[in-house]
Amino acid sequence: MLIAQGCGVKYGFTGGSIPEGMKTYTVEFFENTAPIVYPTLSQSFTEALKERIRSQSSLSQVTNDGDAIFEGRITGYAITPAAVEAGTDRAALSRLSITVSVKYTNNIKPEDNFDQPFTRFKDFSGAVSAQEESLIRDINQMLTEDIYNRAFANW
Repeated sequence: MLIAQGCGVKYGFTGGSIPEGMKTYTVEFFENTAPIVYPTLSQSFTEALKERIRSQSSLSQVTNDGDAIFEGRITGYAITPAAVEAGTDRAALSRLSITVSVKYTNNIKPEDNFDQPFTRFKDFSGAVSAQEESLIRDINQMLTEDIYNRAFANW
């Protein structure tokens, strides 16, 4: 880790910055309150967010009362047509979208707190059932990157 002297911020190799004095993080379980509930989405998203922070920072995970706290819920899970096949009303491409509402509490630097939704999607062709797990994994990766960057890089 590189430490910028005098400015009170640690910089990591991923481009994120973590306030000086921040040592721990907590990720609460993200309940799925979307109209369509995919059974393992809550668990897979929550674990993906924990892993993102663990792998891209030097912060230690704690069960509660971390210096940084991530909580929220999954508010959207939808499969919609993205492109229609010429001459028919069938979808040539479909889109899986996931929306997560995130409340971030920074107990070291409260001015960085936020409460906002994040949405990502991935287009696919064919039956969703054969691809759903890998689509969710890819979307979770994009969502957790967005959340990490918003929390620690102010993007």
